[in-house]
Amino acid sequence: MKDCSIFGGVFDLDGKQRRLEELNLVISRPDFWNDGEKAQSILREQASIKSILDSLEKDRAFLEEARFFLDLAEEEKSEEAHSEALSKITEVSQQVTQIELAQILGSPDDRRNAIVSLHPGAGGTEAQDWAEILLRMYLRYADRRGYKTEILEYQPGEEAGVKSVTFTVTGEYAYGYLKAEAGIHRLVRISPFDANSRRHTSFASVFVYPEVDEDIKVEINEAELRIDTYRSSGAGGQHVNKTDSAVRITHIPTNIVVACQNERSQHKNKAMAMKILRSRLYELEVEKQRERMETFHKTKKEITWGSQIRSYVLHPYRMVKDHRTGIEIGDADRVLDGDLDQFIQAYLLQVSGD
Repeated sequence: MKDCSIFGGVFDLDGKQRRLEELNLVISRPDFWNDGEKAQSILREQASIKSILDSLEKDRAFLEEARFFLDLAEEEKSEEAHSEALSKITEVSQQVTQIELAQILGSPDDRRNAIVSLHPGAGGTEAQDWAEILLRMYLRYADRRGYKTEILEYQPGEEAGVKSVTFTVTGEYAYGYLKAEAGIHRLVRISPFDANSRRHTSFASVFVYPEVDEDIKVEINEAELRIDTYRSSGAGGQHVNKTDSAVRITHIPTNIVVACQNERSQHKNKAMAMKILRSRLYELEVEKQRERMETFHKTKKEITWGSQIRSYVLHPYRMVKDHRTGIEIGDADRVLDGDLDQFIQAYLLQVSGD
């Protein structure tokens, strides 16, 4: 790894290697597993540092190959060798960006799975259809990253789209990345639901919460809950409308409402709804702490109609623009198919520099 000095200033490789050696010594102690929770935390840190060092070692090898092809291109005036060198350098650049983002995502919550809720704004069918387009976009994004998704609650619109939908995204740093998507998303297009083919503007809100581990204690007073059961609706098989298996839980002090309908049994739906509620309450408490510490004011925007974080324009031109970072992409179809990395990376890097 000594040849990786090119990365040293950014990633403090010497410091990471020293930390890895310290962790290895701790793990080798006979009493390491006496505190299981602490042991798991140490193992996660060890795995994270090893992953970074392994990735940078691979990048060093790629740079060596790139240097070889550049020398070959200069000696033999070879366009093929030059193209190969550029390809290697581009790959290294992308990998380094991913490692840098992993360094930025240092909060314990960032590594957690994510719970995502989408809600259409005012506008009826047009806005509900936009919310469903966003649902597809995020499911495709998760698929691109190799994350697993599960729809927990789905309320279809009367004619098209969704009234609300909640789903989980399971994978390393799912919350860390997707938290960049929280806010209002605006769509401008010729409405397929307008007989006069007029241009419409629609809004939908995206809420993202970290999935709380079972070992994190969130006190919930059962007396402060209102639990309702109802028949499931939407996709899910023929069983969905036969029994009142769906569960809706209202936390009265905060007026937080969560629901789950994807499981066959009421018991399982209640358990999942309680898990979502714990995550919501946990995120609420974290947000209160952030506000008290006044570290969140630079990037926080109210989630109200008109304070959109991103606009998707499909008419009279096609462009997606993130209003926080200024990033613009002309290929709107590619973005709506889940290619969100450029937006998310730019936002996370901007926030880390504030």
